[in-house]
Amino acid sequence: MINPHGSDQLNPLFVEDEAQRAALIKEAEGLPQLLVSSAAAANCVMLGGGYFNPLTGFMNLADSLKVAKELHTGAGVFFPVPVVNLVKDASAIAGATRIALRDPNVEGNPVIAIQNVDAIEEVSDEQLKAMAEEIFGTLDESHPGVSTFLSLGNQMISGPVQVLNFSYFENDFSETFRTAVQIRKEIADRGWNKVVAFQTRNPMHRAHEELCRMAMDDLKTDGILIHMLLGKLKKGDIPADVRDNSIRKMVDAYFPENSVMITGYGFDMLYAGPREAVLHALFRQNCGCTHFIVGRDHAGVGDYYGAFDAQTIFDERVPEGSLDIEIYRADHTAYSKKLGRVVMMKDAPDHSKDDFILLSGTKVREMLGNGIAPPPEFSRPEVAQVLMDYYQSLTEETAGA
Repeated sequence: MINPHGSDQLNPLFVEDEAQRAALIKEAEGLPQLLVSSAAAANCVMLGGGYFNPLTGFMNLADSLKVAKELHTGAGVFFPVPVVNLVKDASAIAGATRIALRDPNVEGNPVIAIQNVDAIEEVSDEQLKAMAEEIFGTLDESHPGVSTFLSLGNQMISGPVQVLNFSYFENDFSETFRTAVQIRKEIADRGWNKVVAFQTRNPMHRAHEELCRMAMDDLKTDGILIHMLLGKLKKGDIPADVRDNSIRKMVDAYFPENSVMITGYGFDMLYAGPREAVLHALFRQNCGCTHFIVGRDHAGVGDYYGAFDAQTIFDERVPEGSLDIEIYRADHTAYSKKLGRVVMMKDAPDHSKDDFILLSGTKVREMLGNGIAPPPEFSRPEVAQVLMDYYQSLTEETAGA
């Protein structure tokens, strides 16, 4: 199986041993307490699950600035985005060498991790903005990633962590949430050697479904990992449980048995476009995948990124040998009426735009909200039904409010 990023063995930071974990939870009661941001809690989940291999905890300011600008730490570890614990006020932990990190996303704010405090550093507004501009390519606070990052605070707490739980993800998505460790094991148990991964934060329409098939066929893989983001999204995006249900309906009906793994990971969406595409590739290498699909405007939002910036970054900013996973580059896919199937539009250059069934997200949401299924060439009826039920439930809630 492909090696994890940066090491021969995966280094998940979740404390597996139950007795040790119980002792740490007891120790946490007597430690200085810090309620972290949702972003930092999600980072703990990813560190705990091995997705951020080979990191051992939260970066310091020097490494964060270097990663933002140059995509590697001072020690030379390739990483596409800073992994930080930023807070507005660290006075409650002043002088502490070991602290309990509390989860803002679970009732009662249980301890999610214990962190050794290597440093508490003041980050200037100029440094925060410099990092944001590198990561997101903009300082426009209408960008959801920029606004979140700049709101986290100016106190950076660095140091290694011991992760004690996986926040709400294990309970809320028990059938879907998996760590990188668990995915590696399942790939091995299935006897797969060549695996392509597909990232999604949206329900999968026919174009996504066929793109997965194209990648599997072109690469001659043993299977595909459909890997959905389960954390926080921007307003208006489809909730994870609805996406999960619709994807499972599609896979059950239209994919051969033992060709697809449906899993999810506990991370908040960054909407960082090219940088996040590289991060997504790193995640999937740590999961044991050999290939990763990068599509048009991957991890983008609005008009902040060019259609294929998330592909060209692998040529321009990722030095050879930095990642072992290979990228499958996809164009916009759509149903061609002339060919009677979904194709990559670049593969049908002589076709006019009218030949393709293209619907805007706004149009699709409007149809679903009115109980109208999109054309079957655009969306499988099973998927459309799940989404219609969801949008109509929103209408009913609004009417009853």
